[in-house]
This record gives sequence, structure tokens and C-alpha cells, in this order.
Amino acid sequence: MSDLSVKQADDSNANGARLRLKRRAVNFGIDAFLMLFGLLMVLPLILLVANAFKTPQEMLSWPPTIIPVNPTMDNIEAVLSDTPLLLWIFNSFAFALLSAIAILVTSAIAGYVLAKFPSRTMSAIFAVILATAIVPFEVYMIPLYFTAQSLGILNSLWGLLLGYLVMSFGIFLIRQNVAHSIPDELLEAARIDGAGEIWIFIRIVIPLLRGALGALFVLAFFQAWTAFAWPLIVATTSTSYTIEVGLALFQTGFTVDLGRLSAASAIVLVPSVALFVLLRRNFVQGVASTGLKE
Repeated sequence: MSDLSVKQADDSNANGARLRLKRRAVNFGIDAFLMLFGLLMVLPLILLVANAFKTPQEMLSWPPTIIPVNPTMDNIEAVLSDTPLLLWIFNSFAFALLSAIAILVTSAIAGYVLAKFPSRTMSAIFAVILATAIVPFEVYMIPLYFTAQSLGILNSLWGLLLGYLVMSFGIFLIRQNVAHSIPDELLEAARIDGAGEIWIFIRIVIPLLRGALGALFVLAFFQAWTAFAWPLIVATTSTSYTIEVGLALFQTGFTVDLGRLSAASAIVLVPSVALFVLLRRNFVQGVASTGLKE
């Protein structure tokens, strides 16, 4: 009887060892696939940065080289000297920063009201807000242009901001976070203590939404930073161009200045990557919390 128990224990240990080995093999395969997929995603960016330091001859050579054989700074120097690239970057940064701040304010207020003051009217408003998310910007771009023209804010920062003050997804994101992560009992306790709604919103709700607001800031910033169609029709002089419009100038109907375009694009990558690295944790936390169940 004891020998049988020992044999069963040995079989159980062997089965457990095989199961652990199988799990390790599966995890290794998944990790290898994800690493390969990540490398494929990053490879175009690596080639872009490498092209910024290549000569025109090396840029057109085949097979392409990842590390420049004869690195040169001519492309970067030409971009900085022949175009107002730094001004375009400043215009884009100011536009994206102010747009992100405006979206944070409008989304935080609307999301809080829709989550904590439920009614049939609020539900209808929320449904309309979600419905606007499927409406392409090009549908109301022309009426928005005439509005900016009537206000006299074309070719200005305020004209750019007119189309990027509210984000329907931002309202949805904050509404979901408020509904699932801020208990009603906490707000009721503050009201019993005599706190007003504005004080509750600023001192209680906003600090608890730091993760979601960080994620929304990243989304809103990059939405404005990469905008092209609206800045293209609003900005009419080269001094008011954003970086996306400025980069399009390197491409004409028949030729593309690949060297200077790569150099300018590499410079533009710096603030984008830096912002994402700084706020990546808030971004993941804020987006993930929208799927929590009550």
C-alpha cells in the first residue's frame, strides 16, 4: 500500500513537472512573439532616425542600412536653417497643450455630472455624446471653418483650438472612471460635513482621477499634435503652421526630400516619446480602469 502511494506521488510529481515545463514553453513562445512583434513596430522608427543621418546615396542604396555608414548632420542642419521648424514645433506644442487642458476640464466636469447625477435627461445627453464619436471630423469641418471665420480667429491659435476643445471619448473615459472608482458614500459624507459641490469636485473627485486624467491628457495631446486637416485650412501663413502641415511641405507633386523629411520627423519624435514615457503608467491605469465592473 505504501509502495502504491509512493508510485502515485511520483506520477503526480512527474505530471506536475511536465505541466510546468509545458507552461514555461508556452510563456516563452508568447514572449518571443511579442518581442518580435515589438521589434517590427519599432523598426520603422529606427530606420527613420537612421535616415536623418544618411547621405542621399546611402538612403537610396539596397539593401537598406540600419546604421549609417557615413553619418552626416547635413540633413538636420538644412532643416533647421532653411525652414522655421522650431516655430512649427512651438505652434504644435502650444496648440496641443492648450487643447489637452481644455479637454481635461470639459471632460472632467461633464463626466462627473453624467456619472453622479443620473436621470433620464443625463442618460439621453450621454447617448448623444457617444453618438457624436462616430461622426467624422470632415462632416462638420466646413461649418466649423465658417464659424471661425465669423469670429475672426482664422490663422491664429484660437482658431486651431476651436475644433479641439471637447472630446467625446474623454467624457466617456472620465464618466466610467467616476462611476466605478469613486463611491457615492464618500461624496455623501462630504455633503453631510457641509462641503459644496465645487469643493467636492476639486478636492475629492479630481485627486482620485489622476490616473484617468493622465491617460486622457496623453490622448488629447497626441490628437492635437498629429492633427492635419483642421490646421491645414485654418493656418494660412507659414509662421502659423503646425508641425504636421510643415512636414507636408517637404513633399511636392513629383519629388520628396527624404533626407530633410526624415531629419524633421526625427526631431518631432522627441517630445512625443518623452511625454509618453513620463505618463505611460497613468495612461495604462486610466484606460484599464474604464473596464471595471461595479
